[in-house]
Amino acid sequence: MNIFITGATGFVGCYLRKFLKSPEHDIWGSAYPEVPDVSSDDHIFYLDIRSDKDVFKCIQEIKPDWVFHLAAISNVRHSWNRRKETLETNIIGTLNLFEGIREFSPGARVLFISSSDIYGMRSLSKGPLTEKEEVLIMNPYAYTKWSAELLSEFYTRIENMDIVIARSFPHTGPGQSADFVCSDWAFQIARIEKGLSDPLIQVGDISVERDFTDVRDVVRAYVRLMEKGRVGEVYNVCSGRSYSLESILTRLLSFSQKEISVRVDSRRLRKVDIPRLVGDNRKIKEAISWESRIPIEQSLKDLLEYWRQRV
Repeated sequence: MNIFITGATGFVGCYLRKFLKSPEHDIWGSAYPEVPDVSSDDHIFYLDIRSDKDVFKCIQEIKPDWVFHLAAISNVRHSWNRRKETLETNIIGTLNLFEGIREFSPGARVLFISSSDIYGMRSLSKGPLTEKEEVLIMNPYAYTKWSAELLSEFYTRIENMDIVIARSFPHTGPGQSADFVCSDWAFQIARIEKGLSDPLIQVGDISVERDFTDVRDVVRAYVRLMEKGRVGEVYNVCSGRSYSLESILTRLLSFSQKEISVRVDSRRLRKVDIPRLVGDNRKIKEAISWESRIPIEQSLKDLLEYWRQRV
């Protein structure tokens, strides 16, 4: 098969490429804004998905059988600061990709990666969130993901395209950018252990709860959804368990021999934050026999070790 992964050099994309690597597959991918490594075994394009001309050329050349659409501005804080770029990348970029597939590779199966952020404050008074839950948009990133889900629905229903939606909850693991909370804290601890920073971790609101899954479990879910997911369906990709950020931080600190203090930094507080996000994963379990396997403790240990080797 020809497999195309947008955002192939990002956090999840790197794991996905490794998971899919096989003599039976030709794996292609896009990278932006970083220039791709030309020595890579995979075929990586430098591609800004906001350019319809470049996206069309790419799809015409590859004619993919599978498309994993990972490329996006996915950091909530960045989405507030770079609103226009976020909308253009996450909505217009998705539109360009769907149009390119419709025109040049209409038989391709597409997995669109959405986000649990679209649930917003709906999670306050309820238990785990099912895929039927109403949405309540709380930030620009969530707005773009919901809009792109509607685009996916349109192209499935009207253009008869083969699109499956993965509504992913937060995930972490070794290799994640320090722009995201678990990795940020692991990075800070690694710097403290090396004597490069004072023994103090700067945090935002650590009372919020999130449903974390290991990135290696997430890519298994993505591939299984490509194999078994039903056209036009939405699937929560989540562990079904919630963890307060305070408990995540406590676990990370317990892996270090250093005495480290914690201080709230107002610059790390979000303009609007969702107090609790935990997903119901019954649908994906029943549909593709998937569930998360790697415990949060292992994810965090591996993440901290990743940063220890790189600081």
